[in-house]
Amino acid sequence: MPFKKLGSPTRNFSAKPGLQEEDLQTLRTLFAQHLKYSLAKDEYTATVRDSYNALALSVRDALIDRWIETQQTYYRQDVKRVYYLSMEFLIGRTLGNAALNLGLNDEVRELMLQLGYKLEAIEEIEPDAGLGNGGLGRLAACFLDSMATLGIPGYGYGIRYEFGIFAQKIRNGYQVETPDNWLRYGNPWEIVRPEYLYKVQFYGNVHEYLDQHGNLRHDWVNTQEVMALAYDTPVPGYGNNTVNNMRLWSAKATREFNFECFNEGDYDRAVAEKAESETISKVLYPNDNTPEGKELRLKQEYFFVSATLQDIVRRYKKTHTTFDQFADKVAIQLNDTHPAIAVAELMRLLVDIEHLSWEKAWSITTRTFAYTNHTVLPEALEKWSVDLMAHLLPRHLQIIYEINRRFLDEIRQKYPNDLEKIRRLSLIEEGPTRMVRMANLAVVGSHAVNGVAAIHSELIKQTLFKDFYELWPEKFQNKTNGITPRRWLRLCNPRLSKLIDEKIGEEWVTNLYELKKLIPYADDAAFQESWRKVKRENKLALAEYIKSRNHIVVNPDSMFDCHIKRIHEYKRQLLNALHVVWLYNWIKAHPYEEVTPRTILFAGKAAPGYYKAKLIIKLINSIAEVINHDRDVTEKLKVVFLENYSVSLAEKIIPAADLSEQISTAGTEASGTGNMKFALNGAITIGTLDGANIEIKQEVGDENIFIFGLNVEQVSALRQRGYQPWMYYEQNPELKQVIDMIASGYFSPSQPDLFRPIVNSLLQGDYYMLMADFADYVRAQKQASEAYRDVHRWTKMSILNVANTGKFSSDRTIQEYADEIWHAKPITIEMPENTHAKKTLEHAE
Repeated sequence: MPFKKLGSPTRNFSAKPGLQEEDLQTLRTLFAQHLKYSLAKDEYTATVRDSYNALALSVRDALIDRWIETQQTYYRQDVKRVYYLSMEFLIGRTLGNAALNLGLNDEVRELMLQLGYKLEAIEEIEPDAGLGNGGLGRLAACFLDSMATLGIPGYGYGIRYEFGIFAQKIRNGYQVETPDNWLRYGNPWEIVRPEYLYKVQFYGNVHEYLDQHGNLRHDWVNTQEVMALAYDTPVPGYGNNTVNNMRLWSAKATREFNFECFNEGDYDRAVAEKAESETISKVLYPNDNTPEGKELRLKQEYFFVSATLQDIVRRYKKTHTTFDQFADKVAIQLNDTHPAIAVAELMRLLVDIEHLSWEKAWSITTRTFAYTNHTVLPEALEKWSVDLMAHLLPRHLQIIYEINRRFLDEIRQKYPNDLEKIRRLSLIEEGPTRMVRMANLAVVGSHAVNGVAAIHSELIKQTLFKDFYELWPEKFQNKTNGITPRRWLRLCNPRLSKLIDEKIGEEWVTNLYELKKLIPYADDAAFQESWRKVKRENKLALAEYIKSRNHIVVNPDSMFDCHIKRIHEYKRQLLNALHVVWLYNWIKAHPYEEVTPRTILFAGKAAPGYYKAKLIIKLINSIAEVINHDRDVTEKLKVVFLENYSVSLAEKIIPAADLSEQISTAGTEASGTGNMKFALNGAITIGTLDGANIEIKQEVGDENIFIFGLNVEQVSALRQRGYQPWMYYEQNPELKQVIDMIASGYFSPSQPDLFRPIVNSLLQGDYYMLMADFADYVRAQKQASEAYRDVHRWTKMSILNVANTGKFSSDRTIQEYADEIWHAKPITIEMPENTHAKKTLEHAE
């Protein structure tokens, strides 16, 4: 490529639809300059990775002016800002999404073609950002996209994990965890902000004293300190000038190197403090089965919360001299219970550092925070031992005690003789080990509490937070989750996106209800044919990926039956596995009967310390090993486990899926968003009446979804009567055959007892009621097979699923949060005519 000596090139882009030659030329110039001046490469030495980095930096350049102008506008207009605190932001890859939202995807593709690259090959260079694990983190990423697209002044705050959660390898059928070194080659999308470096304290003790005015003061002293360093990533809105910010914190030692220890020959100790401090931001969700793991987990949560709140207060104080307007200018959303320590930390900052009265500080705190609950499972409602809190965060324990004392005083006045209610509402759980209930702290310290699907929001009012709901019914709301249609249709499924554009236009990208215009075409023969062609091309692409990665040849005309999500007992991948064995047995027993060919796809990670989930992965792979080598079923059934599930892998699987497995036990899945992604891409849901499945059923119609199993009330009633899973085993010969095959070592001949723990858990407890739901699950699977063989009916169902997913846009969800919880207004960002010439910043961010 020729390199010209250029001045400072313009980075302004037209953002007009379609390929714009002027934008292409600007991009070409930026690419050449970055390749030479940022990477020190020329056309002879540049690698494919260099080309990716030069392209990423060029697209990032297109964001910078908008990014700066967005922040300047927020300051000039003194807007109310929304801060979204989350332990996870599962953003996936950034290049494609940024180019799409900027309107530069055609130019990016054309430039790569001119340079001799396929854009898809360049995109594969970018690793998925190791910033999340499951639906919680992906929801946070969708919300950031929607806030920017709607023009809501929003910020994401979290941790810059150096190694993510882990990279999953499947070896001999087992999950093996290896470091996810996603930052090995750097990250061209982030900008380090060394000017924003905050001290975060741990351990120590609290010094109490009276100041000169006789006020009781508290100094947290003799602490260990870790520095939080900010890394910023731009978050562009679609088709507008808004570029919001995601700020992630990296832990840095206060002392990089102890030279005195080094000189004494103690080389390990010379770097020990640095290593210990920086462990905080190494890995997402360290194994907390040990005391050390629990302490590190709490350290992580407090680390990012403290740095974030210090940053929020700093930003507020730049334009305000008192805290009178703080709650009018700041909205903080706690994404699940992980950041709940923020309630105590904001109180510490306001009372101890800013010297506000307790009453004023508490009023500000409760008007600022809102709390989203994502689960009713006890394991996810964090509790920390009082001893650990006293050791690690002694001042915060004092503050929590004081919050609790004042709160329980109010409760005693309202319910003077109800000791059980007082016990349930308390922030402290009494027992052999006294625990701090973080969910209770979040509820007490917030002005709004929401669930994430209609049924989930009702469940938390009826069970989990029943006492709080009776006390403060006005606090509780529902905000059904959503997904961004930009990434989950426009970007990941360009073939279907193009077909929809040709039929109804492009307005659906920012108003998903526009997809209802597809309904009149659901029976149209020509449109159905085009729809099936798109699906088959997507399936061919996935089949090629499976062949290259798993060395398994799958039939693209088979039903692609997909179960992709975090591996957990309540998500019931094991129930799916039981059906796989049932189907295998049925095909073997009926060799001449018509059967719908299936390719059953699994993907997902199990937590490193979750033995049962990891054994389920091994069982699935052992079943696959037997089935995929049995010639009797080779044309009718294949089972594939795709390793290292990620956003980018989901973007390959979901457009190709025919059947979407959403089969959690009723009452356990708060919402789910995978169900929405599959439906938006034309897959049909097979699922229980759990989470957002219920609302999907309401939207798409009973005839366009396969529902099975016990509902929430039936699950509860069965538990109360005394659930006996053995009874289902004895009464259902087909289920008995499946269980006996697993128990006897049919799928593990070299270790016949390998899966005995799974069998024992099913027959002796079966908390998630797989045995109770098995027969109805098989019935629903038979219905799905029958429907798939009716090509016209299945295609119509697919079209109507897409057409009726408008409700499940994260744009709708965020608009509800903004209107009903945050009270934040959209802001239009107007770009000055000569943006690039603007050299100075009125306000650094």
